[in-house]
Parts: sequence; C-alpha cells; structure tokens
Amino acid sequence: MADSARSTLPLPDYDQLPIGGLESRVRSLSGDEVERLLSYERSHADRPAVTRLLGARLDQLHAGAEPTSGDPNALRPEAGQGGQGGSPVSPATSPEPHSPPPHGTPDQPAQPKGNRT
Repeated sequence: MADSARSTLPLPDYDQLPIGGLESRVRSLSGDEVERLLSYERSHADRPAVTRLLGARLDQLHAGAEPTSGDPNALRPEAGQGGQGGSPVSPATSPEPHSPPPHGTPDQPAQPKGNRT
C-alpha cells in the first residue's frame, strides 16, 4: 500500500498509535475495517503484537461480537493535551542534599570491621 492507502485507513495516525491506544480504538471498527488494518500491518511493519491483537479482534467479530460505540477520531490520551511536556523539576524544586550512605564515600572509603582503632 502506498501513502494514499495510509490516509484511507480507518484509524487516523495508525502508524503512530501505541498498542494500548490501538487496542481500545480497534473495538469500534467493523470486520472489514479490522481486515484493512491487518492487511496494512502485515505489508508494512508486521509487528507480531499488533497482528495478534488485530487477528484476535477479527476472530471476536467473526464469532458475533459487535463493534462498540466510540469515535476512532476521539482525543487520544497518549498524544497529550498540548502541554509543554518535560519535567517540572528544577534546582529550586529539588530536595535538599542528604547525608552520604553509611558505607562511606569515594573520598572516605570504609574500613574493614576488624581493624578499628
């Protein structure tokens, strides 16, 4: 499939979805849509975990399962809310330094127990 096939997949940004996001979104798809994704996956990345997931969902649909309500275009939590990202930790919010561990520091090596004076 070419890039045009990617743009017609039933899930937007399919290639960027983590498996957890894919697992929840694939439940809203019909059998034909899952088959299209499975065909695309096998001819591109062919990730074993993804092909197992899609195959299992296809089996469920063939056994009588119905697609659940849900919007494949809905907000994706794994994409974030557009925040700045990164860590809020800075030197001002870091904890105070603490004592070195009891077994010594590199500049003060521990002494064997039997040789104390």
